[in-house]
Amino acid sequence: MSPEISNLLAFGTTGSTWWVVLIYSLLATQLTIFAVTLFLHRGAAHRAVDFHPLVSHVFRFWTWATTAMVTKEWVAIHRKHHAKCETAEDPHSPVHYGINRVFWHGVELYQASRRDQGMVAQYGIGTVDDWLERNVYGRFPALGPTLLLFTLLALFGAVGLVVWAIQMLWIPFWAAGVVNGLGHWWGYRSFETPDRSTNLIPWAFWIGGEELHNNHHAFPSSAKFALKSYEFDIGWAVLRVLERLGLARILRVAPGLAVREVAQADAETLRALLAHRAAVMTHYFRDVIRPALGEEAQHARDAAERLGRRLRKALANDGRWLDDKQRARLSHWVGERPSVARVVEYRQRLAAIMERSGKRSEDMLHALQAWCQDAERSGIGALEEFARSLRGYALAPARH
Repeated sequence: MSPEISNLLAFGTTGSTWWVVLIYSLLATQLTIFAVTLFLHRGAAHRAVDFHPLVSHVFRFWTWATTAMVTKEWVAIHRKHHAKCETAEDPHSPVHYGINRVFWHGVELYQASRRDQGMVAQYGIGTVDDWLERNVYGRFPALGPTLLLFTLLALFGAVGLVVWAIQMLWIPFWAAGVVNGLGHWWGYRSFETPDRSTNLIPWAFWIGGEELHNNHHAFPSSAKFALKSYEFDIGWAVLRVLERLGLARILRVAPGLAVREVAQADAETLRALLAHRAAVMTHYFRDVIRPALGEEAQHARDAAERLGRRLRKALANDGRWLDDKQRARLSHWVGERPSVARVVEYRQRLAAIMERSGKRSEDMLHALQAWCQDAERSGIGALEEFARSLRGYALAPARH
């Protein structure tokens, strides 16, 4: 074999050094992350942003070439995840499947879900359906990674195979494993959502902002995931740049929350509560239940009468994620403490009001007004103050 051919096989047509290959790999994998979080997730699945056709086609092509995922299938699986979160119908819930299976075998769960064509048709409605999608991307999904493999081999030689393997593992590991797995198992929670979603870290720059998963579940249709002053969402930063260049149009961002001086809760209060349901329940636990627990702890005769940290935190969601034995223990403990039982009962009533299923807005408003009036006459200082603030809630313009 001639030296020229040996060189070509070893280093490819570019003859690139290792650091050039490394830079390419970092840029390519981050572009893949952006294609998933910006185009598939925030754009196609939740319709929080529209992209210029040029940007949209770049993202679609790159997703096809580097993941073999079909837009309609990915969108359908993700929408079903939100609709059936943490139930047996959730395509990838650690609560149902266990963290080990979702973390290490998340891609297998994805492949099993995409074969359910009835589900794909139901939840994938409204996704892109042009000639390219029907005849290339959707029809030959495996062709993209195959072409990428030969391209990388031609560019970088034998090391191109390693680069290709990293690219193929990037989304299965970081998205299907880390976000879908750890994002519902470990981290911190800014909002008391009705699921187990968590924020992995507050500075979301490595996987496109998807690290702020609890924020996303609190406001699914928001194009911006960073909702606290100390959080950073690199995906949002990219969207803002694209917007200023005229290449993207941001449609929805989580609204702010304002407090007005009003005599009683009104339609604006109800709209604010429904939009900020997770935040409202978080505030209730912090401002009403925690003080009640603190007072109870002061009166406890010994440590055995105090509630453990896990059960104390479970009061934020009525012990939804506890096993039967723990739930029974929590219920017994609360039942023996009338002051705690009252604030827990008010929390349950408030949560029931914000449950939309089959309710007219007028009925919901009347129930909310009655709840505020009862809470303000409860004789529990923290609850009365919370209710007075709650009745004045209103939506504030979203801050970009």
